[in-house]
Amino acid sequence: MNAISPDEPGAGATASASPAGAPRDRRITIGDVAARAGVSKSAVSFVFNGRPGVGEGARERILEAARELEWRPDARARALSRSRAQALGLVIRREPELLSTDPFFPQFVAGVESHLSTVGYALVLQVVDGEQAEHDAYSRFAHEARVDGVFLTDLRIEDERPAELAALGMPCVLLGSGGGEDTAPIGLDDAAGIRRAVRHLHALGHQRIAHVAGADRYVHSRVRREAWESEVRRLGLEPGGIAVADFTGASGARATHELLDHPEPPTAIIYANDIMAIAGISAAIDRGVRVPQDLSIIGFDDIPLAPYIIPPLTTVRQDVFQWGSACARTLVAIVEGGEPGAVDLPPVEFIVRGSTGPVRGQDAAPEVGE
Repeated sequence: MNAISPDEPGAGATASASPAGAPRDRRITIGDVAARAGVSKSAVSFVFNGRPGVGEGARERILEAARELEWRPDARARALSRSRAQALGLVIRREPELLSTDPFFPQFVAGVESHLSTVGYALVLQVVDGEQAEHDAYSRFAHEARVDGVFLTDLRIEDERPAELAALGMPCVLLGSGGGEDTAPIGLDDAAGIRRAVRHLHALGHQRIAHVAGADRYVHSRVRREAWESEVRRLGLEPGGIAVADFTGASGARATHELLDHPEPPTAIIYANDIMAIAGISAAIDRGVRVPQDLSIIGFDDIPLAPYIIPPLTTVRQDVFQWGSACARTLVAIVEGGEPGAVDLPPVEFIVRGSTGPVRGQDAAPEVGE
């Protein structure tokens, strides 16, 4: 059954308030849109449900007619016709401090909404503070039919949530790097960005390259940590120390002090996110360590603040907005029973700014390739 019935009136303007040429004194219907576009009502239904079978020219005419008539599908009728909630869920289990300072989720949500707003879906967001609360949230989503599918973020080592959601009959899309035999997360190549950072520092003459890692339980923490270690060893160096933090600024500062207290402190540090790197710059300066003259620092994410700190932060850029949009398209397609299609995300970029420089008394050398 189509999600938008060919007889559905829609939720647009009344005909008396619509552009000239439309019937007057009644509510605009899907039939009015079809008539204006010169197509069948089924074609309009297909377009607004994201189903194939309508040519690009007809699709453009349908969307233009809907805009001119100020018509959109009636969300309540659409949900009833499908026995679906017409909503997708996102459960975030994070510490309040990190959630309030990390710009990842606002950018990701904006990307998700950029697609959901075009197909009549809503995003249901729930923030939880513990493992049991997270399980309860997924259970409510399923048993109360509040959402049709969920986005699964912050993948963990030996993560049981995909199996839990499968048992609940809840479709999901996984976000992140790596994945096991039965999972195919949608994500960017974190490892490529970290490897590029290591090569950049090596070309600047750095021999003691340390890493401030994220919490051990997250897959993306492990991916970034392993990429740092393997690339350092590939270049013939010994890893220059590691400190485990939790992605917050406070933990990044503590980790920086820990590394700089070593008898042979690093000349460069790669952080698992920009928040920790920015805190690391502050911690170093408080100790009288100059950045980048005495210590080079690299972050990860390229948050909006990164170009504006002093010195501006060298970092790895990932397009979180496009990531969110791609995840939304994929999950909607799964919920609709269609083929998700290939996901083509832009690669990570390495952004060189003022927080990295040559080791004192040494000129930069050409960077080693893959």
